[in-house]
Amino acid sequence: MVCGGFACSKNCLCALNLLYTLVSLLLIGIAAWGIGFGLISSLRVVGVVIAVGIFLFLIALVGLIGAVKHHQVLLFFYMIILLLVFIVQFSVSCACLALNQEQQAQLLEVGWNNTASARDDIQRNLNCCGFRSFNPNDTCLASCVKSSHPCSPCAPIIGRYAGEVLRFVGGIGLFFSFTEILGVWLTYRYRNQKDPRANPSAFL
Repeated sequence: MVCGGFACSKNCLCALNLLYTLVSLLLIGIAAWGIGFGLISSLRVVGVVIAVGIFLFLIALVGLIGAVKHHQVLLFFYMIILLLVFIVQFSVSCACLALNQEQQAQLLEVGWNNTASARDDIQRNLNCCGFRSFNPNDTCLASCVKSSHPCSPCAPIIGRYAGEVLRFVGGIGLFFSFTEILGVWLTYRYRNQKDPRANPSAFL
């Protein structure tokens, strides 16, 4: 049977959702690994990563069940949700790739001021204190505080990695956004194909 047939559409859709399932489990595993090894103590950051992983897992599960059973309602909702996710993810990925250095610095400063636990993780892991300057009255978990050497501010250190991280995140997001639009197209085509093993008079 050619790849445009019912079986090929079904297999491609199942493979795509298995990929999403693996990615979702990987996200949840990375969050658990970060907590277990003490690399991340921010419950907000971990909660967001786990929530994204669970959401992606549920979407993949709906798509997988819909593909296996050729369930019209599940496939319809899966297609709509995947289209909405594509729009959001594509927009965020383009924004990540389009940010200049000044916008990156402003975004980092906003994040620094609004996430206390993530701030502690950054200071401890990068061995720096303060964003642009360090107030001795503030708490800093970096090892440089215990030594006689002055602590460097974190803004220049974070700034060196911010561009690379944003480009990486934007590139990964663009890649997966195109797999999502592929999933929408596959689902649309698969929904409108008749199962050759089904009763010819059955409703599709």
